[in-house]
Amino acid sequence: MEFAGIGGFIVLVLDIWAIVSIIGSAASTGAKVLWVLLVLVLPVLGFIIWLIAGPKSARAHV
Repeated sequence: MEFAGIGGFIVLVLDIWAIVSIIGSAASTGAKVLWVLLVLVLPVLGFIIWLIAGPKSARAHV
């Protein structure tokens, strides 16, 4: 059970990081909303999809 708790915490931290990155990206507002919803509804799969294909943060373009 302890491993599941640690795994859940790691997924939570990664999802929060993804959402902050999405909000700080240069994507349109509609795209940001869709990405955030994807990460919230499908935490693990949404994070992986965002990591591969999602909008990058504004700092990545500098």
